[in-house]
Amino acid sequence: MATPTKASSRDPIRVAVTSAPEPRRDEIENGKTSDESAVATPAAGRSALEGFSFRHPQKLLQALGPGLITGASDDDPSGIGTYSQVGSQFGYGLLWTALFTFPIMAAVQEMCARIALHTGVGLGVSLRRKFPTWLVGACILALLLANTINVGADLGAVAAGGALLTHNAIQPIWLVIPAAALILGLQLFATYAVIFKIFKWLTLALFAYVLTAIFAHPNGAAMLTGTLIPHLQLNPQFITAVVAILGTTISPYLFFWQASSEVDEMRAAGLTSEADRRGVKLSELKAARFDILIGMFFSNVVMYFIILTSAAVLHAHGQTNIETADQAASALAPLAGQYAFLLFSFGLIGTGLLAIPILSGSAAYALKEFLHLPGTLAAKPKNTPTFYSIIVVATLAGVAMNFLHIDPIKALYITAVINGVVAPPLLVLIVLLASDRGVMQDRVSGPLSKALTWLATAAMTIAAAALGVTTLLSF
Repeated sequence: MATPTKASSRDPIRVAVTSAPEPRRDEIENGKTSDESAVATPAAGRSALEGFSFRHPQKLLQALGPGLITGASDDDPSGIGTYSQVGSQFGYGLLWTALFTFPIMAAVQEMCARIALHTGVGLGVSLRRKFPTWLVGACILALLLANTINVGADLGAVAAGGALLTHNAIQPIWLVIPAAALILGLQLFATYAVIFKIFKWLTLALFAYVLTAIFAHPNGAAMLTGTLIPHLQLNPQFITAVVAILGTTISPYLFFWQASSEVDEMRAAGLTSEADRRGVKLSELKAARFDILIGMFFSNVVMYFIILTSAAVLHAHGQTNIETADQAASALAPLAGQYAFLLFSFGLIGTGLLAIPILSGSAAYALKEFLHLPGTLAAKPKNTPTFYSIIVVATLAGVAMNFLHIDPIKALYITAVINGVVAPPLLVLIVLLASDRGVMQDRVSGPLSKALTWLATAAMTIAAAALGVTTLLSF
């Protein structure tokens, strides 16, 4: 098993610009330096997992952490845009995908968490130790590309939400740079806990879709049929929609974020070295699984009702193609009337401001783990400038993308499709890693978990291949 050399574990930018002694890696990554940063993740830690019990509701809440946050972040503007487009274009025909994606999404995230909890390191480190460097590097590169485009699309959506609040008196493009500056400022100078506390209430606007679906009086028979009976069409538009749904619900960035969050939780609980973190108890796996199931259930419920609302409000009235944020906001009109734009705007802004730091952060984690560099969100930027430089570069690239004049709703949909193509190769590596007894010992994933993850891999591979074939045949 490869281990990083001392030189490879040093921050290259810090080495180049300062001669000051570099803090030890464990001090940097656990915030133990004298100028400790306030950019630490919430310190739930493994202690909360050990206290997990179904008999004590307050301990159930303590066990909710990385899985719940990951699930909430999955309903980002990319998800809102994708589900709104799917509902408006195909009506109730793709409601069944919410039932399909819930178990496979939960299985994939549980597998990523299991790997991190048992090995004590992030997914990028574990993958590089088992598989050829070039193969993992190619997957990481694809992840960085997908994440950067996703950041750009989400920034555009946040700006579009801000423009809606002004009734488009301010053009969305004018708000992209301020939104990016706000997010970078929070990542560099505030705690992630503060970010979550500020913006988590804004994500509650998504529940407006649940209420709106009731007021919209959906066709009960069509809704039941669309939910329980899978419907397929062999044309590029439908297959693209399926790829987009799979890509936005089973996104590659969630794999790395889930694993890195679990490791950070362990660090926050005082497990400072890899040796201390290695090995996981069954009670800890049970707690992590519960956390993930709740988070993924929340994510898929919101997904279901966004599709349902868009189908009942837009598709049923002949609006079959959403191209602007204004059109997407109109899906909330049955509940909010003329103030629908407020609910939709808060949803875009809240989920975007929550998801963008996770997108850029997961890119930074993946790359630094692949290159054996120090750095976590618990470290101060001046101690790990390379780690934070990745975050800054990804965000700035996303800003630049918005000046190409791509409509944010279209960009969100395209991003979901890209994620659907990037995910399958990563899923293959992850399930092979989780099945390796040399790495996981007696904590290898069970038959059901592996079957569901292989199903996710097969479904996304077939959908991506079908998209390529139907697209070529359409020319």
